[in-house]
Amino acid sequence: MAYNPQHPAEEAPIPGARILVVEAPYYEAIAVELRAGAMARLKAAGVEVEHIQVLGALEIPVAAAIALDAAAKAGKPFDGLVALGCVIRGETSHYDIVAGESARALMDLGVARKLPVGNGILTVDTEAQAKKRASRAEGDKGGVAAAATLALVRLARAKAG
Repeated sequence: MAYNPQHPAEEAPIPGARILVVEAPYYEAIAVELRAGAMARLKAAGVEVEHIQVLGALEIPVAAAIALDAAAKAGKPFDGLVALGCVIRGETSHYDIVAGESARALMDLGVARKLPVGNGILTVDTEAQAKKRASRAEGDKGGVAAAATLALVRLARAKAG
């Protein structure tokens, strides 16, 4: 779901919601922008946030699953997940594997657990493209990923009761 700043329901607070943010800061400057955009959007929604970091994009779904299980076991389940990272195409097929498998694993996690997931893992050809998409002034893809998660949390709550 694309973020629509004209839709007031997308800005409504979500009392009591808990959101997990899993970030791979492999490209640090890009990660900083993605995180800033996501955190601003989550703060505006008034949700509780837990933020964890992993080495790379492939680790994001596994770390999310571990954290989701731990939170559920502790009686404090998360309402949604925001994944943040960046994969830049190189000279080998590694890009295709990392980009495709991280996206597939996030989709599998969301569908299997009926968990709202915002995929903010950038998949780009160049670092310049990544910087533009991550920048809060231009693409704000961290904020867009958070908005997608929040919209799905609102949908889940509306359908649950």
